[in-house]
Amino acid sequence: MSVRQPADEDPADSEPPRSQAEVFLPRSHNGRWNDPSRLLLIGPAWVGDMVMAQVLLQVLRRRWPRLQIDLLAPPATAALGERMAEVRRVIPLPVGHGRLAIGLRRKLAIELRSQDYDWAICLPNSLKSALIPYWGRIPVRTGFSGEGRFLLLNDRRRLDKKKLPRTVDRFVALGLPTRLPQPSQLPAPRLSVGVGEQKEALQRLGLSIPQRPLVALAPGAEYGPAKRWPIRHWISLAQALIQRGYAVWLFGSPKDAEITQAIAAAVPEVLDLGGRTTLLEAVDLLALAAITVSNDSGLMHVAGAVGSRVIALYGPTPLRMTPPLSANAQALTLNLPCSPCGKRQCPLKHHRCLEDLSPERVLTLLP
Repeated sequence: MSVRQPADEDPADSEPPRSQAEVFLPRSHNGRWNDPSRLLLIGPAWVGDMVMAQVLLQVLRRRWPRLQIDLLAPPATAALGERMAEVRRVIPLPVGHGRLAIGLRRKLAIELRSQDYDWAICLPNSLKSALIPYWGRIPVRTGFSGEGRFLLLNDRRRLDKKKLPRTVDRFVALGLPTRLPQPSQLPAPRLSVGVGEQKEALQRLGLSIPQRPLVALAPGAEYGPAKRWPIRHWISLAQALIQRGYAVWLFGSPKDAEITQAIAAAVPEVLDLGGRTTLLEAVDLLALAAITVSNDSGLMHVAGAVGSRVIALYGPTPLRMTPPLSANAQALTLNLPCSPCGKRQCPLKHHRCLEDLSPERVLTLLP
């Protein structure tokens, strides 16, 4: 039984890969099959997906306790690997979202050959995500079929969306032999909190830990306007929280700063951190929040992974695909006939799935 080592030629010039049965799982350095030694995980470009990928890492570590896992990810998400206990090394991919950058990917792949990986898992379903494992001569390259990756992956899996409705289920499935059933229960994502880094972030921002219970609000959403709860609802919620005696901090990326500034202008008592923190600083500071109210966004998943109780607001996105995964999370959705539509903009121009989701609904879930 052998695994073909890919050559340096372009994918189009290569012979077809061996069957999945022949490359089922990598051969480790101790000479045994089904006992991988070094894994290169190709991580997703979305923050929420990267947090969900941590569940896969927990499953892998339970099955192969000595497996060394390196994470290759784009700049937007690579830093999260530093807060995943299972990751040995984070390798930033210096390529912007959507860029092919053939020369850069090939150069990095050649450099990684010295790491002697015996397995790669490609979580993104794109062709470009499979190039580095192929050029890096990693013997077993696992991923879902599609987008012209037939020659790049030699452990191709068929995605059954009905059997694997959630993104986290799909990630975990790629880390399991096909003969094994999908786990009936999965652990929640976990991100470690840097205590020292948390203190440094507070000091840099001139903050102290609030004496009152802290509620974090995450009003942004990278995917598009349709996923964002209306600003007036955030303002009403922030005002009610202040009146109830909570401290309120606003979180968001630089792209969300316009939204957080509008909320802070209407409710001066809140602290606006929109665009003022790095991703890892947001991880550490969200751990201080007893409760986080968020759109369906990356920060929603981050908050749950650091122990904050999450109240998630869902409109056009399917709750069954990317639900909050922490045990104490609650999702609010109106389940209108037109939702979830999955669109970045409301196709019916009324946005009722979130417009009609009142702040009072959120307040009923608060102590």
